[in-house]
Amino acid sequence: MTTALPKHVIDFKNPTLDPLEREINDPVVVDAPYLSSTWKHFTAPEKKAYAGIWEAGPHLERCQCDFDELCHILEGTVRLTDAEGQSRTFGPGDSFVVAAGFQGTWENLTAVRKVFFILG
Repeated sequence: MTTALPKHVIDFKNPTLDPLEREINDPVVVDAPYLSSTWKHFTAPEKKAYAGIWEAGPHLERCQCDFDELCHILEGTVRLTDAEGQSRTFGPGDSFVVAAGFQGTWENLTAVRKVFFILG
């Protein structure tokens, strides 16, 4: 059995990829500082496209998205609320797109781990 991947196929289970760890602490954006880890498995800057795994603990972040993001929740629960107050909660197994132009809040109700694909 071979362990090589077909050309142009990217396995997100890459154990050698180090995460980008960040503290988000701008009080204009978040109610309280939080830490996130991002594993960028795919980058195509010329297409403004990025994909990988993201995780962070509970927090509330104010968003003004100028990009499209496909999310697939692996663990945890998030609530998105738009500027008009409409909200929806997503959990493990849920997939959704946050389209460019979204204004509102992203709230991790628990620790969250998701697959993401950003185009923008």
